[in-house]
Amino acid sequence: MTVILKRDALIEGWVNVTRVEMLLADGAIVERHVEDHGAGAVVLPYDPIRKVALLIRQPRAAVLISGDEPPLEAIAGRLDGLDPETCARREALEEGGVALLELESVVHLWSMPSISTERLHLFLAPYDTAMRVGPGGGCAEEHENIVAYEIPLAQLAVDAAAGRLTDAKTLILVQALQLRHAGAF
Repeated sequence: MTVILKRDALIEGWVNVTRVEMLLADGAIVERHVEDHGAGAVVLPYDPIRKVALLIRQPRAAVLISGDEPPLEAIAGRLDGLDPETCARREALEEGGVALLELESVVHLWSMPSISTERLHLFLAPYDTAMRVGPGGGCAEEHENIVAYEIPLAQLAVDAAAGRLTDAKTLILVQALQLRHAGAF
């Protein structure tokens, strides 16, 4: 049986990093570091009539450090004490300017269980042009610099098959949409 022997907070704030000492089942004691910034909700809004999905792009320091361009992403945000559905709707309005009604749960997953406590609630959500009620772009005070794009579902299917959707949560949602609502493509 594996047990945690000791925890030391290294960083506390928007993101928390803890040094953990674990006793493994084989008797070894190992050190690990764990990142924690809270659970989140992710939503892929899609218009089944116009056959498009609403995705965003925003500056991501980790991606830029690696030398890549920020990927297209499904809309996402931290729960911050909200239930997952409320959070998904809030983020969709803030980031994409779309007021969502119906949400279809896909999965509640670990994003990086090797290092992070983050669990994400993933949703699909149909929308139409009448539901585009704002500019999107994220919260100005948070300096998110988000740009929203409507991408043809056919293009997303091609990009998924070709390995060009490099954000894992987005890839999962596009593939779930293909499986559950093939007619939208």
